[in-house]
Amino acid sequence: MSRDFQLFTSLRHDDGLRQVPTHGPQNAGWNHRIESPYYILDYHRDRMLRAATHWAWPDAIQVLEGEAGLERLASFLDTSLADHRYTARVKILLAQDGRLACEKGPAAPVPMSNLFPSWLPVPDAEVAAGDPSKTLVYKIVPDTALTSKSEYTHFKTTERAVYDDARSRAGIQLTDTTEVLVVNKTDGSIMEGSLTTPYFFRNGRWVTPPVPQKFSWESGSGGQDGTTRRWALER
Repeated sequence: MSRDFQLFTSLRHDDGLRQVPTHGPQNAGWNHRIESPYYILDYHRDRMLRAATHWAWPDAIQVLEGEAGLERLASFLDTSLADHRYTARVKILLAQDGRLACEKGPAAPVPMSNLFPSWLPVPDAEVAAGDPSKTLVYKIVPDTALTSKSEYTHFKTTERAVYDDARSRAGIQLTDTTEVLVVNKTDGSIMEGSLTTPYFFRNGRWVTPPVPQKFSWESGSGGQDGTTRRWALER
């Protein structure tokens, strides 16, 4: 692996989120407390901070740690997106020396019930009022190769060969509605999706591959320290 990789996280910029403190669901966490267009920004900051701490990057840690770090990140995004007027997917990159950068692109509309669901409906059940909507249905395929867990499968970095190779083997193009699941070499379990977090309905409830908050060679599936997975598991 290259030693000049960067950490990154991708979040949603959506002006509709500004209404959450007054009109949004009570379970919205940080977005319910703070008027902001950035979806669960605190979780995105936390995941990058945990990665910077793992690799002992003091300059990067200093940029993000504490309430000052969260405010600094929000201010950086405000400045970077000052002229932005549409819903976007924002990729935040953090270098070892603490430099922040961002890239942005368009994002599809998503209802608040999907961003902050109170529950996940049972498969094949009729959609009821307040249920998250099925806005996009993917075809799911397992990877034909096995992958070893590592820091680069646990933390989100610019070292993406594991996921790019899995998508290539499955013949997936960027606009395809197909997702490939990465498979753990040690036990054959599902680690992660190449771009998504997988959930499975088992014994009457939804489950997701286990991922410890702190990277471990001994425990967990080897999947990513994800923000939406954390949000779901904490509720």
